[in-house]
Amino acid sequence: MASWKYGMAGIFETEESIIKAAYKTREMGFKNFEAISPYPIHGMEEACAIKRSWIPYVTFSAALVGLAGALALTYWTSAVDWAINVGGKPFFSLPAFIPIMFELTVLFAALTSVGAMLYACGIPRIDPPIIDKDLTCSKFAIFIPNDDSGYDESKISDMFRALGASEVKKAEF
Repeated sequence: MASWKYGMAGIFETEESIIKAAYKTREMGFKNFEAISPYPIHGMEEACAIKRSWIPYVTFSAALVGLAGALALTYWTSAVDWAINVGGKPFFSLPAFIPIMFELTVLFAALTSVGAMLYACGIPRIDPPIIDKDLTCSKFAIFIPNDDSGYDESKISDMFRALGASEVKKAEF
């Protein structure tokens, strides 16, 4: 069974208000807050101080493993395990195996990227709590967990209302 965080959520109606709220939340010293949106919003990474993802490094590493695996596979099968002299050509001819190396490089990188993204996002989340049913289509939210530094429900509620939140509620996420 998954454990959810408890805290305060402010529900906003517009992109501009959620960006402003994210900047203000960060200014107030909160570090573990979540911005929830039905679609990507330009500038949200800066507003929430989101660091660069580690997924591209995993992708690059997996691509190198795929490339090395393809090179080893083609070399082993053509030059060591099943060495057949065809018309005096070399046992290992690199240009002939470039398509195989390319395909395995892309395959390893793509599958590992998807797996890393699912892990990073915590997917699948079985029966997640719902802060507001409209967060998937037209509304936005800032969620501040109760274990964040400086958590004070009245201070957070006042801040959200001052920033134009249409609703402020205790929630779990």
